[in-house]
Amino acid sequence: MPPKRVLIVGAGAAGMSTAHHLSLSSKSFHITLVDSASYCGGQAFSIPSDKARHGADWLNQGVQGGSHIFRHTLRLFERYGMPATPVNLQVSFGKGDTFWSNVFPTRLVERHAREIRRFKCLLTLVRWTELFWALVPCALFLKLFLFSREFVDCMILPSLALFLGTGNATPSVPTIILERLFTSPTFGMWYPADVKSLISNLPPMVVFPKFADFYGAWEADLRSRGVDIRLNTEVTRIVSRSNEGVRVALKARTPVADKHNPAGGDPDAPEIQEEFDELVLCTLADTSKSLLGKTARWIERRVLGAAKFSDDITVTHWDSAYMERHYTNRFDPEQAVDALSGTDQSERVAFGKTQFKPAYYIKEYKDRRKLEMCFDCSNYQAQFSGQEIPFDRHVFQTIFLNKKDEQSWDRSEIDKSKIIREDWWHQLCHSWTHYLLVVPLLFLLQGHKHTWYAGSWTLLNAHEVAVLSGLAVAYRLGAGYPEEYEEDNLGLASFRAYLALGHWVWYKPKRGKNKHELRRPRDEA
Repeated sequence: MPPKRVLIVGAGAAGMSTAHHLSLSSKSFHITLVDSASYCGGQAFSIPSDKARHGADWLNQGVQGGSHIFRHTLRLFERYGMPATPVNLQVSFGKGDTFWSNVFPTRLVERHAREIRRFKCLLTLVRWTELFWALVPCALFLKLFLFSREFVDCMILPSLALFLGTGNATPSVPTIILERLFTSPTFGMWYPADVKSLISNLPPMVVFPKFADFYGAWEADLRSRGVDIRLNTEVTRIVSRSNEGVRVALKARTPVADKHNPAGGDPDAPEIQEEFDELVLCTLADTSKSLLGKTARWIERRVLGAAKFSDDITVTHWDSAYMERHYTNRFDPEQAVDALSGTDQSERVAFGKTQFKPAYYIKEYKDRRKLEMCFDCSNYQAQFSGQEIPFDRHVFQTIFLNKKDEQSWDRSEIDKSKIIREDWWHQLCHSWTHYLLVVPLLFLLQGHKHTWYAGSWTLLNAHEVAVLSGLAVAYRLGAGYPEEYEEDNLGLASFRAYLALGHWVWYKPKRGKNKHELRRPRDEA
């Protein structure tokens, strides 16, 4: 049989993962990977920095780090000799009377001690009845149980927004995600919930290596194994789809200096058409829907159209005065408390006095459900570790959420002379509707007329999900699940869960045997 011709659209984590696992297969594939940008990595890339001023000559942008449960992502980093760096995450939420942290207790935590105890008890109830509450918007769920608006807006929603980057869509996140965040030993960033201060652990996270180097090495490896990577190449439309294959139109893009070729560029560039046996769309849902055009079925239009996105902007800067005005960057003795509900907290307070170095901030606007998020890269990214960098030389990435709420932003206050870069993002909103109308129905789209879908939007916004989604498509195309991956039980469980949810296919591991089966859960039942 001739090699199966596979076109992968999008060279982000999902597209690279698909190409990677297809190229490792013993089966024969002719893999073409295209992206309109001039680099591989999608939303994960690096930018230059002034080392003399800030202590490092690069920054990761878009994607910062993740959880220790990101097994497939961590395996890829190690494969290319760039392991992730462990870090214990410190956070700073709010300012003044609404300030609190996971490092030491504050007056806000003391004020809501009774609600924290009640919330901890409620988590136990939800854990046993989560199917009933699963898709209820978390803000509505908490309102039903009569929690105060300040407790919900200043404590619960920020702790949830941190993990997924859900921003202003956080009130609509389904309750099951909120519950798992506090009750799951693996998924739960704040596990276990603290009955006195809500969160008191320093979550074991990992900071990703320099993405420019990692994706560059990954790209070179794929090219060496015969993957045809075409950067500066845009798929403009899907011309036709049939049971025999897919025909697409492509055009060349003119590269720009920072490699991020603008949307809609080169409108007059000539199109060429090519045919492929399989098409893998590693693009956002709305982009995929647009590319399908008239070839889309009603179910594809319905499912892809149900995914909601917002337009956010990240301003990378070193305006420490802006940070001092809007965030709590240092230990605040006026807000710290030495005891909670009669339990001594002086040890945590003493630690905070000398070791409080938050990497992640959240600020509420007047409407407390409208948020602003920020990273202190100098406290977070690994290339800055071991250095005592003055605060006025720290590098920050402030994220202003949802362009529709632009009137509430404080973006204009940032000193323009201290802005390093600005980047717009089209970000997934993790609304409860996403888990009702998109995720459960996605399997109906997979493989129809040789078209497949991958990307973090297929479940939740995380680099590991993107990698898993590409691996799942490669598996469905016949690549198999690498046998050495089965040694990691947590990674294997993650893959099986994603494959079952996103493709309605059950993977039965064959440890020690080079055999893999495709079985649908309903057939097994």
